[in-house]
Amino acid sequence: MSSDRRKERKDDAESQLDGPRDGGSAGDPDGDLYQAEGSLSPGTTSDQPQQRPTRGSDESSIATGLINSTAKQPLSSGNNVFWWLRERCLGRGVVVDPFRENFRIMTSLYSSMNPADSVNLSTRTHGAVFNLEYSPDGSVLAVACEQTEVLLFDPISSRHIKTLVEAHEDCVNNIRFLDNRLFATCSDDTTIALWDLRKLNSKVCTLHGHTSWVKNIEYDTNTRLLVTSGFDGNVITWDTNRFTEDGCPHKKFFHTRYLMRMRLTPDCSKMLISTSSGYLLILHDLDLTQSLEVGSYRILRARRTTASPDSATSGSPRRGNDSRPASNKLFSPASQREGGSPRNSLEVVTPEIPGERDRGNCITSLQLHPKGLATLIRCSSNTDDQEWTCVYEFQEGAPVRAVSPRCSLKLTHYIEEANVGRGYIKELCFSPDGRLICSPYGYGIRLMAFDDQCSELVDCLPKESSCLKEIRSIYSHSDVVLTTKFSPTHCQLASGCLSGRVSLYQPKF
Repeated sequence: MSSDRRKERKDDAESQLDGPRDGGSAGDPDGDLYQAEGSLSPGTTSDQPQQRPTRGSDESSIATGLINSTAKQPLSSGNNVFWWLRERCLGRGVVVDPFRENFRIMTSLYSSMNPADSVNLSTRTHGAVFNLEYSPDGSVLAVACEQTEVLLFDPISSRHIKTLVEAHEDCVNNIRFLDNRLFATCSDDTTIALWDLRKLNSKVCTLHGHTSWVKNIEYDTNTRLLVTSGFDGNVITWDTNRFTEDGCPHKKFFHTRYLMRMRLTPDCSKMLISTSSGYLLILHDLDLTQSLEVGSYRILRARRTTASPDSATSGSPRRGNDSRPASNKLFSPASQREGGSPRNSLEVVTPEIPGERDRGNCITSLQLHPKGLATLIRCSSNTDDQEWTCVYEFQEGAPVRAVSPRCSLKLTHYIEEANVGRGYIKELCFSPDGRLICSPYGYGIRLMAFDDQCSELVDCLPKESSCLKEIRSIYSHSDVVLTTKFSPTHCQLASGCLSGRVSLYQPKF
């Protein structure tokens, strides 16, 4: 009798485990959300019958079904459990990682985005919107404006919190939150300002060090160093551990000509710098406490053109498992570590751009995948008649020489953009899970993914570069959109345009 019961419970568990493969989790009360996500798949209609798991299933019966299902694999009994755990972590098994499933739910919500509200001050004194930034907890949306102002909003209620009327003496270019309270702004007045949300009547301090427009701010959470870049070609580090009302200690970390944007990877192990002449500079094994003693960008270009024959040509894509670097590598001997690659070793890359390859390109916008898997750029031709959005995967591999970095870039996805608003930089962004890309698209925005199912990049890497899939285009502005940003905590998206309007987007049910 007991054996019959065990067999009956085993069959029941296996029937429940077979059901969720079409979009649900066994015993998951949120099964309806997983079923809704399935609508993204091509060829699926609401009239097709879908299996649903039986609610309230016994945990022991599920465990029995899992063990029996793994037993069907042609592996030894000791490897069955490891096989199941591996497939579960990769999201390919019967039961998947709940965090990955949460990303799939968010993808479904993003695909139903609609304009929810707009933030448009009646004074119209702030000018164009150049940058948008959410606080890490998503409670504050900061807006960098053309006319010296910084606007602060509650993104959930769309309530205006405060306007920093004279935040700078010239247009504000970029905003970076250091934590949930402290944030930094930079401007064409060559300064950086630190602000505290708890005391907005005055700046915490003003930082002087650049000699031209400051365009970009990054923050290393490990060392608490603020990193800025400007059109003077300098990348400067600021020690926020020792700041006072008069500023904080700083030093020049790097210099190059034609600098446009600078970014740090999420783990702060690499620094990427884009240039107006179409080159990407990558600093590997980053150590911000040391300065890279390299001359101007003209010298770097000259050295790159004399690359040794064992280096691959950067203009041609690599195929298969060829892990050779796509460009020449430069490094500072003083920064080399014993028995390994040097710190702050420099790679000069010419990214492959679709279209006419003999034409120069200007890399105007630069972003990094939230997991550090890839870099996202927006570039325009030197004649401003074409614009492209491109995704490049970081290729990790064994170094060619002991002093060479272990990384280069491979073009995986691309799409041509609407060439509207020539001369203006359009800032694009990744979603918090890295599955979606939002790009300014004329008078609106365009949501794109790596495939039709909005999969993660690692799950849909093509053998050859392919076109990004358009998920949705939304037109909600009356002027050219210049910047976009996803909320880090809520299913919300913001965009700002040339006329000063900020639009918020949320799912519509």
